[in-house]
Amino acid sequence: MQKLGFGMMRLPTADPKATEQIDLPQVCAMVDTFLARGYTYFDTAYFYHGGKSEHAVRDALAKRHSRESFLLADKMPLMHLKDADSGEAQSRIFQEQLEKCGVEYFDYYLLHCITRESYETAQRLGTFAYLQQMQAEGKLRHLGFSFHDKADVLDKVLSEHPEVEFVQLQLNYLDWEDERVQSRKCYETALRHGKKVIVMEPVKGGKLAALPEEAAALLRSAHPDWTPAQWALRFAAGLDQVMMVLSGMSTLGQLEENTQSMAAPEPLCDGDRALLVQAAEILSAVPAIDCTACRYCVDGCPREIPIPDYFALYNSDQAALRQGREPDRARYQSLARGAGTASSCVSCRQCEQQCPQHLEITGWLERVKKTYEG
Repeated sequence: MQKLGFGMMRLPTADPKATEQIDLPQVCAMVDTFLARGYTYFDTAYFYHGGKSEHAVRDALAKRHSRESFLLADKMPLMHLKDADSGEAQSRIFQEQLEKCGVEYFDYYLLHCITRESYETAQRLGTFAYLQQMQAEGKLRHLGFSFHDKADVLDKVLSEHPEVEFVQLQLNYLDWEDERVQSRKCYETALRHGKKVIVMEPVKGGKLAALPEEAAALLRSAHPDWTPAQWALRFAAGLDQVMMVLSGMSTLGQLEENTQSMAAPEPLCDGDRALLVQAAEILSAVPAIDCTACRYCVDGCPREIPIPDYFALYNSDQAALRQGREPDRARYQSLARGAGTASSCVSCRQCEQQCPQHLEITGWLERVKKTYEG
């Protein structure tokens, strides 16, 4: 099995402001190319693209290719279950997912976004036991969970649920030693429990594909023909217990580049890894909102604020601001057209409860407001 997986959370769209309007013809071309190059693993979730990612799986993949030709992963949305009083909701969602994806079983199935809080929900609802039942019935083949918390929480979950076969972790060279994310510590915890690892955010929402020139030049000095994204993917794929590296690809060009670089990836040497440590130090010194544009925060926002879009603009304007230039207010106004502005935030903090990066979103929105609204 090739190590590159197609993460279907950042698919091309017909309208950049409408994430549910997936560009299906382009997705079909991407799926066909991915399979033709020998890759088979596809990853979706209940609320990706406003709930339409699973439909794209059905229409671009399940309807057009034999079931034996691909591996499909989906996830139980624990954040949608936190107020449920029984297990009926998870049973309904699981059956709905099978129908939306157009399949009779999932090859890999995960509890989505385990944190200290969401783990309590899973325990209360008996989600692990329910999914074991689905596994016994042949509706899922391999059981795991995606994780966004500290290593001690991961150790607790794996100790109490040894039936889990794999863990999906945020692993990249920027987060490797970050005490907030604890990539290395979480990876080592999974290894200690004998679990295989699937990597998410290897390019950190695209941040590691668009490096500051100082960091990019440093990496080019060692491998002029490697792109920054290829460096990031090779770092993740080179970890011993990693079975799959997911990449949320948005264009056919990105997919072609990633499948080519991962076909027979040249392993990193000690010198390469030392350069990545230096690149991470350069990146960490650049002020930025640590958003990966997963868009979990947007779902359910009462003011429909396009939070990741505002954060991306704020990050891109930091160099200009440090040089005394004006922020791109025209771009901000374009993003805000038909959507909530940063100042319309009511501080309900629902977004912060959903954020896998544990960002203080309301505080950052206040900075965005001051930067672009006066």
